[in-house]
Amino acid sequence: MVIKRSSRLLKMMLSVVLMFMLVICNQSIAETVSNNRDDAILQELKQIRVLLERIEKKGLAAPAPRKPQITTAQLSTKGRPAMGKDDAPVTIVEISDYQCPYCKRFVDNTFPQLKKEYIDTGKVRLVFKDLALPFHKNARKAAQAAHCAGDQGKYWEMHDVLFKNAKQLDEKYLPEYALSISLDQDEFATCLNSNQHLDDINRSAAEVNQTGLTGTPSFVIGKTTGDVIKGDVVRGAQPFASLKIFIDKQLKLIN
Repeated sequence: MVIKRSSRLLKMMLSVVLMFMLVICNQSIAETVSNNRDDAILQELKQIRVLLERIEKKGLAAPAPRKPQITTAQLSTKGRPAMGKDDAPVTIVEISDYQCPYCKRFVDNTFPQLKKEYIDTGKVRLVFKDLALPFHKNARKAAQAAHCAGDQGKYWEMHDVLFKNAKQLDEKYLPEYALSISLDQDEFATCLNSNQHLDDINRSAAEVNQTGLTGTPSFVIGKTTGDVIKGDVVRGAQPFASLKIFIDKQLKLIN
């Protein structure tokens, strides 16, 4: 139906062009414009008609159908930074990017209550999975900084500092942030300059993309089952009340 309508519209537009050019042609004749110019106009009219006939025969290409959004996903949590009890009944896999403004919104507005009501009470374990988006030029280096801090036992402290300063993530600022959380500066600099965590960060992004998830923040919320979590997909910087629905659903299923 869309194709037929579009074809009719194009036909009408081309018909208007034809009429307009015929008027020009008639005016040209009336004004005794040279035969060469008249011939050129007539030739162009013929080409437009040929084009119209081709379009009518082939039809217009239909738009590609949209892929349905996935509602569940499965992700590995092995070796990823985690907060909360290992045996918490529910795991939330947070897919995030340090330079993403919506990820910062989640950290600022939703995470504090999530931590207080579910993580600190032993009901939820939070696992961080990197998805440094390619158009965020500082996201990968920031992720490396977090993992380098993790080597000194302060992953989450660096996580908090990076999101607090999300608009200043150029590499020149990272040593200052390391100093603010009392990291060994030489060890941190060696780690950051060696790119030793870069492969792991890229692997994390590849695993996420394989599930069909491409945006941040995204969350997979499911029952804690070892190193692989399968659960509901939640997209965007949702308010606490929205996440609570999915968490309570999993807790009910377990109980």
